[in-house]
Amino acid sequence: MRYRGAHYWAWADCQLHSQAHEESLESGLTLDVKARVSRSGSTQLFLGVYTRAGLPIVEEYHDRLVEIGVARAIVWGVKRCRAIAAEVIELDEQPSLMVHAGSRAITPAS
Repeated sequence: MRYRGAHYWAWADCQLHSQAHEESLESGLTLDVKARVSRSGSTQLFLGVYTRAGLPIVEEYHDRLVEIGVARAIVWGVKRCRAIAAEVIELDEQPSLMVHAGSRAITPAS
């Protein structure tokens, strides 16, 4: 189950048809990209990156993409989601910087 944040609900409009791309990564993150044409004729885009449990990591929406069609908006949104996910994965994989204070005995060479 996916939990939607405020950005999704601000973007959502069940009366407008949208095209979507969903993708699951090996890391367990999922990507959700949706694009549509608004009532005024401009392309709108929603993108989200979610944890394995369905919690939002990042949600964005773009109200007016000038001179960009729905298909191109989805391609751009997928690239953006993948970049965000790669950054999240990279941050999770970095080793912790734990400093261990202590002493080491040095024995003189005989």
